[in-house]
Amino acid sequence: MSKLKITKGTKYIVKKDAIESLLTLLKEQKFKTIGPTIRDNTIIYDELEKISDLPIGITDIHEAGSYHLKKRDDKAFFGYNVGPFSVKKYLFPPRLTILKTKRVDGKIRIIKENEKVEKLAFFGIKPCELQAILIQDKIFIEGEYIDNYYKEQRDKLFIVTTNCTEAGSSCFCTSTHSGPEAKNGFDIAVTELIDSGGHNFMIEAGTKAGLKILKELPVSQLTESEIQSAAQKLESASNNMEKYLVTDNLKELLLENLNHPHWADIAKRCLSCGNCTMVCPTCFCSNIEDVTSLSGEDNERIRTWDSCFSMEYSYIHGGAVRATIKSRYRQWMTHKLASWQEQFDTLGCIGCGRCIVWCPVGIDITEETKKIQEQVTAQAEQSAQMEN
Repeated sequence: MSKLKITKGTKYIVKKDAIESLLTLLKEQKFKTIGPTIRDNTIIYDELEKISDLPIGITDIHEAGSYHLKKRDDKAFFGYNVGPFSVKKYLFPPRLTILKTKRVDGKIRIIKENEKVEKLAFFGIKPCELQAILIQDKIFIEGEYIDNYYKEQRDKLFIVTTNCTEAGSSCFCTSTHSGPEAKNGFDIAVTELIDSGGHNFMIEAGTKAGLKILKELPVSQLTESEIQSAAQKLESASNNMEKYLVTDNLKELLLENLNHPHWADIAKRCLSCGNCTMVCPTCFCSNIEDVTSLSGEDNERIRTWDSCFSMEYSYIHGGAVRATIKSRYRQWMTHKLASWQEQFDTLGCIGCGRCIVWCPVGIDITEETKKIQEQVTAQAEQSAQMEN
């Protein structure tokens, strides 16, 4: 335990052993700790029992339609970017029983409303992942209608985020202002520093709960060289991002060009498989199924993930509203980047690049918006020249 006066919002330095102590403290407080680990040659989120469960010394290589793991030259704890699954599944489960009823003596009785929530700690999630949670907060608990399961699970949640010191080739979080450094929404934030000074972590508490935990760790004051090292690594991650999403007037660009010919070009490549919506940490489309036993005595109402890429998702009496791949892709991208802003005052994209990596044909959302913008601009310039 440190003898320093620890305050919220102040950055300190800890040795790598303190990260293991942090994990231990969370488990001692009965948190189920969820963090990055390796399964089936991918980095996914799963329960962590010990620090060695982390993908130590491993990174993930991203390309459009391609993903694989690679050994690093160091023993970084958090030297990865993002895997195929987000932590969304813990707050908004892919399958959730929201109601159970039973017929007793001719009367219908409710025997269950929502599944029980767990005391979860997200350990080592990236800033973009954290931003996705803050966006889903707007959807599930900050609007007129509250999702009770999400709220109860969210209220019990503890978040340890790890800032990015390296950028993946599919990352564009600087465009969406969701990284590489977390600014708010975390209980504890860490920045991994591996250099001539050793293997250390810059750490800070963002909440009272985080401060309570931080006070139990052996922290030291940051030196000027450590401050500079952290700043350089964060700046390097930002500067080395290969992709960029032009967000200026993006909503107007897309909504004013719903009949642009480039949508048809995208549709020729899109398989309408829904992979992009399944890996996206903010997509929230769902379906409700009512299941009844053969006897009619037991009934369940189940919520499952769905996708706007499914033709059935837009089905109403008489047929599907969006019967073509073109209309379904356009719906997804314009909602994510345009009408989402009208609904929730934010982009629905956090720049993680998952939709690019896990698209079987490598469709790149940043490139598609860029092409529409370039063609619209070129057309406007041509029209202006003709008028002159």
